[in-house]
Formats: sequence, structure tokens, C-alpha cells
Amino acid sequence: MDLPFRRKPPQPGSERQPGYEPGQGQPPPVHPPAPAPQLRGPRPYPPPQQRQPAPAPPQGRRDQPPYDQQPPYDPQAPYDQEAPYGQQPYDQWSYGSAPVPPAAAPPPRERGGLRERWRPLTPDNLPVADFEPAPPTGLSYRPDTVCDGWSTPDLHLRLASVRGYLHRYNGRPREDDVAAAFEPGSGAVVFAVADGVSSARQPHVGAQVACRSAVDELLAQIRAGGPLRIDWERLLTTVHWQLIEQARRILRDPDAGVTATAELLGTTLVAGIATPTADGVEIAVVSVGDSGVWQIKDDRVRRLAGGKDAQDGGLVSSAVDPLPRLPPGLRAQTFYLDPGTVVLIGTDGFGDPVGDIPQPGGAASSAGGSGRPDGEIPPLFVRELRTPIPPLGFAHLLDFSRETFDDDRTLLALWPRTGAGRTGGNRPGAQPGTRPGPGPGPGGAAGGGPSATGWSR
Repeated sequence: MDLPFRRKPPQPGSERQPGYEPGQGQPPPVHPPAPAPQLRGPRPYPPPQQRQPAPAPPQGRRDQPPYDQQPPYDPQAPYDQEAPYGQQPYDQWSYGSAPVPPAAAPPPRERGGLRERWRPLTPDNLPVADFEPAPPTGLSYRPDTVCDGWSTPDLHLRLASVRGYLHRYNGRPREDDVAAAFEPGSGAVVFAVADGVSSARQPHVGAQVACRSAVDELLAQIRAGGPLRIDWERLLTTVHWQLIEQARRILRDPDAGVTATAELLGTTLVAGIATPTADGVEIAVVSVGDSGVWQIKDDRVRRLAGGKDAQDGGLVSSAVDPLPRLPPGLRAQTFYLDPGTVVLIGTDGFGDPVGDIPQPGGAASSAGGSGRPDGEIPPLFVRELRTPIPPLGFAHLLDFSRETFDDDRTLLALWPRTGAGRTGGNRPGAQPGTRPGPGPGPGGAAGGGPSATGWSR
């Protein structure tokens, strides 16, 4: 018999499973154990690829070994030490490639660079004082140097105005000024050059007012009546009153007159017009003061109008009677711009070192007409101004260094364009570069120079 306290042996399939208690329903099935894994052979890997040899070194480096044979760069070497020939630093290595050729070294810079290139020209080969210019003082801004250049169908124009060495040293503003404009209806070019008198209190303002008002008046007259009917008396009268009005505004004195204006804004002036005609480019100018007009022809620099005249004994006076005063007897000078010539309009800062000062009685000075016993400056401009040069080069040429000549310099140059106008001086009874007409030329010699006309043309 079965005793209640005796445990029955487990029936097949009734083994107690973990987490199962009797009376909880159907026990979970018992899964057979997983079969043991079968041992396999080694995994078949693909054969290693054969590395291609490095390409041959570039032409000119036949002696360099293949790249893979180069020893690595020594990182312990000093930083500023270059790699041996045929080696490269490790950071320039690339796996399986040829060496990268080193970049070409930049060309060596010229000693001194731009500082030496733009050093002032020294025709006499004397040393130049090297100093930093002092800044100009005053309420109005005046740059040390200005330059410009352009061309019309008949003319090439270049202009520049530079501060002299004396004013650069003592900090005074540039007292010269220049202005030019083109009138497309007639093809005329109008221009003005002015030199403020150093004894005036604000000469730079006077020079600027004179140039701007002269150019504006010339343009207005051309548009009203044509370029060949200029009223020169009206032109100078307009500049005269513009200076007086400017002085009255500065002084805050509505009654300021000529004397007060001259003491404040005294200035010289050369104003003119270059007009294309059937005979060529005709130039007419009027001058007040010691600014003048010169011509480069046949490798010589000759004065045509204005400038300074020598007195008895060969002395040249620097005294001027400037605007707003209008000296009596002023006449316009007219001449032609022949092919192969250059007309220069400038202040005495250019005219004094160039020279060519006529002596009393019309005799030219010694030294080949240069007005100086040495004459280094005229050959410099003759050589460099045979053809138009860039405006910056024109300003650099004007900024030459010459002992005792330290005034401000302003110059405007006109070249005839090739093929424009007439081809030669075939006018009966006229010399090339002149216009037939009565009146003495510079120096008092009758004929052979520019014609002197009245106030109107």
C-alpha cells in the first residue's frame, strides 16, 4: 500500500521545472539540449593584394630613390633645419604616392623695394635729405601730392602738384593748385594753374578759388559762344570778384576790398584753352604773376608766356603783383601745338629750376638757354616727356630734388595725339608752333613767338 508520507517517484514528463509549482497548469515543455557545434577549418581569406611600385620621380630628379625606400624624417631634428636632399618631413608623406616636389621659392625682392623706387630723382647726383614730412595744419585738407591724366581725341593731358621740401619740413600746406576740364561739344580742353603767394595768410585757398573759378568761367563762355570767342577780360574779372567774395566770407567783413583780399588770398594764375582746329590744336593763355608756359621742342625747353624776367645785371626778382589785382595791359598769348612738341603750364617751382629766363633786350641767357650755368633739370624733362607718361610717374618726375629749389611745384603738360589736326607748319609767313599776328613774343623780340592779341579772340 502507498503510505502517505512516502514520496512517489516522478513520472516521466512530470519533472519539476524551475519556476513552476504544482497546480499551476500545464508545465512548460522541456527542450532538448542544443547540439554541440561542429568544428570547421580555417576561414578562407582572400590573398593579399600586390602593392604597385611607386611611380618614377619627376624629370630632373633621376638620382632620387623610390619613395618607399626613403628613410622617415627625423622629428628630433631642429625645427629650422631643412630635410636632407631627397627626404621630406613625415607630415608631407602620403601612402603609396610619389613625393610632392617642393614649392618654388619666391623671387628675391629688390633691395629697398618701393622706397628706393620712389625716391626723388637727383639729376645732379647729390644726396637727398631723407625725412618724414610734417602734417599740414589748417582747417582745410590739402594733400601733399595730387596728379591726374586723361586723353581726348586730339590731346593727351597730364597734371601734378607736389608740396615743396620747405613746406614738407615746416608743415605748411601745399600752396599751388591746378584744374582742367574737357568740353565735349567743341573738343576743347580748359585749364588753370595757380601759385598762392607765400606772404598771404591763406594762399592755398586763394590758389584753389582762382583755378576753380577760371575753369568754370571758361566752360561757361565756350558753351555760350564757342571756344574761339573767349572774353579774357571777363575771365579775369570773374576770378577777381570770386577771390574778393571768398575773402569777405572768411574775414566776415562785407566791405573787404582788394588790399585785404591780396593779403589773405593773393595768388598767381595761368588760365587757357586748347582748341582743336583744321590747322591743329590752338592754345591761348593769359597769365597774371610769375607762373608761365613753356614748350619742349627740338630737345630744348623754351618759355612762351608768363614766368620771370631778368632785370638789369641779370638778377631775377621774385616780387609779383598777384590777383585779385589786375595789372594793366594784360594780353592773351596764342600759339599752335605742333606734332612732336609738348606744352607745359606751371608755377615758378618748376620754372625757376628749368630756367630759360630772357635777359633785358631780348637776349637769351647763357648755358644753352637754360638760365642756369649747369642746366641739369631741362634735359631731365626733355628726355622723360617725349611721350605721355603715367600720372604717378609724372608726379614723381616733378618731385625731383635740386639744391636751393624747395618751393611747391605744379605742372600741366599737353601732347598732340598722333594723326590729330594738321601735319606740319605750312602756314605762309609763320614759324612752326606760332600763329601769324602782330605783337612781340617773350623777351620783346618781334615775330617768331606766340602772337599777342587783345582781350577777345
